[in-house]
This record gives sequence, structure tokens and C-alpha cells, in this order.
Amino acid sequence: MAETTASPTPDAQQDDPRPPAAHPTLLQVLQETATTPRGLTEAEAQARLVRHGENTLPPGPDTTWPGRVARGLRDPFTAVLLCLGLVSAAVLAWGTAAVILLLVALSCVLRATGEHRADRSTAALRELVATTVTVQRRPDEDAPPVSREIPVGELVPGDIVRLGPGDLIPADVRLLRARGLTVHQSALTGESAPVPKHADDPPPPYRSAGVLEQPQYCFQGSSVASGSATAVVTATGARTRFAAAHAHGPDRRQPGAFDRSVHGVSWILIRFMLLTPPLVLMANAALRDRGLETLPFAVAVAVGLTPEMLPVLVTTCLARGAARIARAHGVIVRRLPALHDLGAVDVLCLDKTGTLTQDRPVVHRALGPDGRDDPAVLHWAAVNAWWTLHLADLPAPDPLDEALLDAAFRATDEPDALMAHDGPGERMAYNAPDELMAYDGVAALPFDPLRRLATAVVRTPGRLGTHTLVVKGDVEAVLERCALPDADRARLHDLAAHRAGDGLRVLAVATAERPARTRAHTPTDECGLTFRGLVTLRDALAPTAAAALRDLTDRGVTVKLLTGDHPATAARACRDLGLPATADAVVSAGRVDTLTDAELAELAGRTTVFARCTPEHKARITRVLRTAHTVGFLGDGVNDLPALRAADVGIAPRDAADVVREGADVVLAGKDLTAIAHGIAAGREAGANIATYLRVTLSSNLGNVIAMLSAGLLLPFLPMLPAQVLVQNLCFDAAQLAFAYDRPHPRLLTRPTLLDPRDLLRFLTGFGVLNAIADLATFGALALALHGPGTGDDQAEFHSGWFTENLLTQALVMLLLRTGRHAAERRAPSPVTWAAAALVAVGLALPPSPLGPPLGLTSLPGLYYALLTAVLAVYAACLAAVRSRHERRGRPGEGKP
Repeated sequence: MAETTASPTPDAQQDDPRPPAAHPTLLQVLQETATTPRGLTEAEAQARLVRHGENTLPPGPDTTWPGRVARGLRDPFTAVLLCLGLVSAAVLAWGTAAVILLLVALSCVLRATGEHRADRSTAALRELVATTVTVQRRPDEDAPPVSREIPVGELVPGDIVRLGPGDLIPADVRLLRARGLTVHQSALTGESAPVPKHADDPPPPYRSAGVLEQPQYCFQGSSVASGSATAVVTATGARTRFAAAHAHGPDRRQPGAFDRSVHGVSWILIRFMLLTPPLVLMANAALRDRGLETLPFAVAVAVGLTPEMLPVLVTTCLARGAARIARAHGVIVRRLPALHDLGAVDVLCLDKTGTLTQDRPVVHRALGPDGRDDPAVLHWAAVNAWWTLHLADLPAPDPLDEALLDAAFRATDEPDALMAHDGPGERMAYNAPDELMAYDGVAALPFDPLRRLATAVVRTPGRLGTHTLVVKGDVEAVLERCALPDADRARLHDLAAHRAGDGLRVLAVATAERPARTRAHTPTDECGLTFRGLVTLRDALAPTAAAALRDLTDRGVTVKLLTGDHPATAARACRDLGLPATADAVVSAGRVDTLTDAELAELAGRTTVFARCTPEHKARITRVLRTAHTVGFLGDGVNDLPALRAADVGIAPRDAADVVREGADVVLAGKDLTAIAHGIAAGREAGANIATYLRVTLSSNLGNVIAMLSAGLLLPFLPMLPAQVLVQNLCFDAAQLAFAYDRPHPRLLTRPTLLDPRDLLRFLTGFGVLNAIADLATFGALALALHGPGTGDDQAEFHSGWFTENLLTQALVMLLLRTGRHAAERRAPSPVTWAAAALVAVGLALPPSPLGPPLGLTSLPGLYYALLTAVLAVYAACLAAVRSRHERRGRPGEGKP
């Protein structure tokens, strides 16, 4: 496994951007922790326990269910609904009060349930931490060390701990000694395979992409898969990397795009609702000498502005979309508003490995010493891989060896199957190599991070009395051991560096003939080698990545890579997948530390790849992008939690670390961008239907309120009774639930859907005024039909006429302002069409029915219906014209492309 660092990749050729302190030697670690391999004394351990505190995760919030429910009232829209409900109860409008208070309770319960789920994910964190640990301490300064088991909470920096198979890593530690040690780090990095660890200090040229990748360190939250070790504790409690990720856990999430949009829309409604009742009361008191008897009407008008069914419709839209993508594509939405946020995403941040590329390398080319294709180089590399695998006692096959053997066997079975592209129009096919089993393996020297080599010793067929050493590994290490002139060595080094700079991993292969012998082979035999050539490898691309990226681009989503890989490696993957990978589009994250947020925002806008990223870099870049975009982040390790929480919507695959999966908003069946594209489409469909509902109901409600205020000043009686207002709102709200089942126009799925409160305000103001004009025109029709309303006998006719007109205009608004497909595109009427027809039926049938008189309604003369038809025809024409104008400019409230 460790052989993946053997090649002279760009990672090994570039200076590490971090300070040298990021790579301390073992001696430096012991000095920094003020300890020795013999361990601390009991007195020193007690003093450090007082100074550093217990080795426990920071406590999470201890909130009861009543506290969670009470916090739900801090939402401005919920608070205003509560006030309106209490006022309705005060004026004895019990029906209105019951409906509003029920909606308030439902909103608070849903919010409390979400917080409870977050608390459960915090509990999952604590289950990953060990409870006891074997520690080596001394009773006093002169006593020998004694091993004993202590509670993990008593562990302190400087303690010497012992680890064995199955043990949980109790804190962040630096290895002193290790034997066959492999560690599961999936809780931190998402890696599914155990990672080999060793205690040796890395040689000077060695650089790691991050602390988590340094084989000398193990971290809290990991577990020992095999082997044993002794280690010194470097960090405990809140100072561990595991606790740092926990600090960005579920209780720290910032409001997402949906929450921010609803918050903005809520404040628009709050201003209207707080302004309307006083205006109604003052106008009636000043002009009509009506006082508190108009309070129920004023409250009903304020309630009429409120989209009471918004929580129900939003939940229905999002729940239907979430259920559909869960069944069809294995995408689980854990927080319903996150589906809307997913539809609003216009920037998707992700890592390269496992998403755009698979977790394995593949052979790219085999090059001879002259830089030309040479299949014999692959042959010798495969011989080395085969016998190293069979003769060395390795804990698991090395990914590079697997790639070499896979390429060799594919070339044997399908000579034309293995193709490599190195430029436009250039490709190369490997001929079948000799059978690997024709060689008889003698011995193997497995890869060593200090030597950076692996050697296999074989008997070559037909060469009795001779052994062949086949050596592969880091280019510089192999060239040092080859018998070459300095000029050739420099040329070959430049050739390897050029290939590495193109984002490829490079292995060097050499051989040597030695007399057969019975004594063991040692690293001293690796000298005087004959250089055979280079093998280049690249990351295997995910099968669906290229198509998914094109789909995301077509939907207006920009993909950005935040990876720990070297810039050249990430750029190579981008070029292979068709993403922009020019020099300006690839930036090393070390540059991020030198920029202000404003400068970073400008840089992030034109950058495709941020390489060499730490968890802190990922989180900061995500936060900065979020100031101008709706950002999604796909991550699978605990080190991704800060960025996952900084994004509008956090996405994790099903096989991610438990705490990441629990804390994510959306969980995928696998690391497949195709599934994300399906989730985005479902989110945009739900978002478009929610936006349509808000546009239709708010513009219509605003028009009714303006008309009511005007009529209240013109008429000697209330323009509509409170009961009639509430029945009308109930009919309209019930009909608009059909928007949850509508199918938006396909063009709406090609751009992010995001509610913009300012655009929505402009939209509802324009259409609301148009609606009010239609209502006022209806007043004129009523005046003609009823021969001048003004007496008490005309109240029922006026109320009935306006009631009917309101329901019919609202039906027109539903049909003409919807974003669904045109009727010609559907074989059957849509749910919205049926709902609008039901509104028309109620508006025409209710006043003359037996239910009309209890509500203060009565039948109307035929002349009114003729005049109303003319008013509605003009209104429909105006609606269509204004809608066309808005479509040409882009729909407000639906988000911008």
C-alpha cells in the first residue's frame, strides 16, 4: 500500500507549502510533549490532567423537548402567525384561531424533530471514542514503567499507550514503535481500506499531502485493524482532530438557502400584516365612524394576506420529491428543506477521489529509456508486482501492484484492450507479455518507505545458475542504484519529472543479473542495476463522471474540486473529464491563507481546482463561495465536516463515516454525481412549485386586501363579512394544494430555483395591483347590476357578487400564472386545472345554494354574470400580457439562471 508514495509524483517533487513544524521528527515530538519512551510518572500525569482537562469530547447542547419547541417560535413568520391566532381568539374568531394555532404547533414540532435528529448524530460521535486504554506509567521518577488500564478520560499529552488489534485510538498519537500496523481511518477520511502505519521518520524529500496522511500518526476516532504499536499521546480532548470536526457538528449549521429565502419572504408578509389592521381600523373610524366592531374584519384581512397553507404545501412538495428520488435513485433527503436547497445549488464542491475518479490507479503508458513506448517495461514491472505479492508478507495488496497486474493480464487476454491517450490523435496498444508464471520466484524485498523500492528475485527461464533482480519504485531511488552516466541519469530524471508534472504517477523499473545463491538477499544487492524504463499511472475515472458533469453543466451547476491532491494530479483528472484545467483555473490552497475573504471570493469565481486543501481550507472556500452562490458540498470523512456544515446543503455517500452520514442533509447510495443530478432536478421541480404557489397566492391576496381597503372606504357597510373572508381563503388554499402535484415546465429545470424576496415583492406588487383593479371593476359591475348599492338591502347581493368574482379571478390566476406544462403538452388535465375548475364551481354554486344564507350570501341577477364575464375576459387578457412580459425578462421569484 505504501508504495503509492514511491513514485516521483508531483507531491514528492514540490516543496510543501506548510511550515516545517507540520512534519516534526520523533525526537521533536517527545521534546514538545515533555516525555520519554518510559512514560510519565503518576504525579506528572495528575498535574497534566488538571492543566489539560479530561480527554472527552466537548459536551453537546442539553435541550429538552419543550425548549426545542419554544425555540421554533423565534422564526418571524411563526411568531406573527401566533400573534394573529391569539388576536383571533381575543375577538372570538374561534375557527380562525384554531386553524392558525394548529399551523404554529405543526411548524414548531417539525423544527424540534429536526433538532432531535441532530442530537442523535452528536451521540453517534461519542460512540466512536474508546472508553479504556492501556497506558505505560511510572510510580515515581526512578521506578520502571508499569503497564495498566485506565479510563480514557484520564489520558494526558505525553502518555505512552499500547495499541493492539481491535483497539480504538483513544487520542491523537505519534507512533514510537509499530509492527504490521494497519488502521481504519474511515471515521476521519472516508477511506474504506485499512491504512498502513509505521514509526519511522520520513526522509527529507518525503512530503505528505496532510497530517491525516502521515503514516507516523494515528488519530482519535480510528481503530486498529491489525498489528500492534506503542505511541505517545500528542493531543487529547477538544484539541484532537476528531473534536475539531465535532465542533462543526450538526448544532453549528448555518441557515440554508431555503431558510434564508423563507425568512426574507416572512418579513415582507410581516410588514403587510402589521400595517393592515391599524389601517382598516383607522380608516373605518375616521370615515365611517365604525370602531372596534371592525376588529374581526381587520384581523380577517390580515389573515387573508397570510399564505396559511405554505407549511403544508412546502412539506408536500418536498416530501413527494424526496420519496420519488429515494425510490428511483437511492437519494435520501434527511432534512426536507435541503431538497429545495439542492435545487437552488449553482456551485457544487467535491473531492476528486471516489467521485470523479475511482479509488485505484490504472496504467497509462510504459516507456523505455528513450521515452518511447516499450511493452517490456510493463512486463518487468508486472513480474516484480506478482512475486512481491506472493513472497512478501503484506497485509493487503498494493494498489499500484494491482494496477500493474491488471494491465498485464488485460494485455494478455485482450492485446488491444489497454489503450492510453497522451495527446490528440495519439494512442498505444500493449502487446501481450510473457506468462508471469514462467518465472520462478526466489525472494522478495517488499516496499520500504525509507528505500522507496520493492525488489523481486526470480529465476529466469533458460538461465541456469542466474537470478534476476527486478526492482521498481521511486524514480530517484532507482536511478541512484543504476549504472548510468550522469548525463543519462539527468535526462531520465527530467523525463520522469515531465510526466509527473502532467499529473501522472511515475514508477521506475530496473533489473540486474546475479549469480544464484542460497543466502538471503538484502537491500545491498540493489546496486549496479540496468535501467529498463518508466511506467506511468493515472487515477481511474469514475464510469459515470463525464456524463454527470455534462448534465450538471447543462443544469447551470459549476463544479469545483477541493482536494488534498497535488495541483497537477487534480488538473489531469479535470482535463480527462472535460473540466476547465488551465493554469488560472488550478490554485494551490496554500495561496488561500494569504488572501482576504473578498480576494478569495474573486479568485474562487474563476478557479476550478483548489489543491493541497486542508479541512480548514475547504470550509473557508465553501463559506466564501456561499456569499454569492448556493453551494453544495459532497464529502465522506470527518475531516469534511467543517465544509459540509459551511455549505447550504451537505451531501454524503452511504458508505461515509457514520457521523458524516448522520450530519449530512442528503445521503447518496454511492459516490455518483448522476444521483446528485437527479436530486437537483427533483429539488428544482419542488422549488418551482413552491415559487408558483407563493406568486399566485400572495399576488391574489394582496389584490384582495387593496380592494377590501378601498371598498371599506367607499361603502357604508363592510365589503365582506369575516366569515365570508375565511371561507373564501379556505377554498382558495385548498385548491392551491394542487400546485404540490403539478409538473413544472422543463425549462425551469435547467437553472437553479431560488426564492428572491425582492423579485417576489416586485412580482406580487405588479400582479396584486392588477388583481385589485379587476376587483374594483367588479364593484362597477355590481353597481350597474344592483342599481347602485348603498342601502342595507343590497349588502347580501354585494357580498355574494364579490365572493363569486374573487373565486373566479383566483382560478384564472392559478391557470395563467402557473409554471406547469401547457395544456397541449398533457394528455389529461393537470391537478391545477381540476382545482381551478372546482373553485369556479364553488364560486358560482355556493351563493344561491342552501349554504349561502347562513354565510350571508344570496343569488344574483343574470346581468351581473354577463358583466362579470366581460370583466374577467379583460382581466385574463391583461394577465397574459403581463405574464409574457415577465417571461421575457425572467421570472421573478423563481431564481436566476
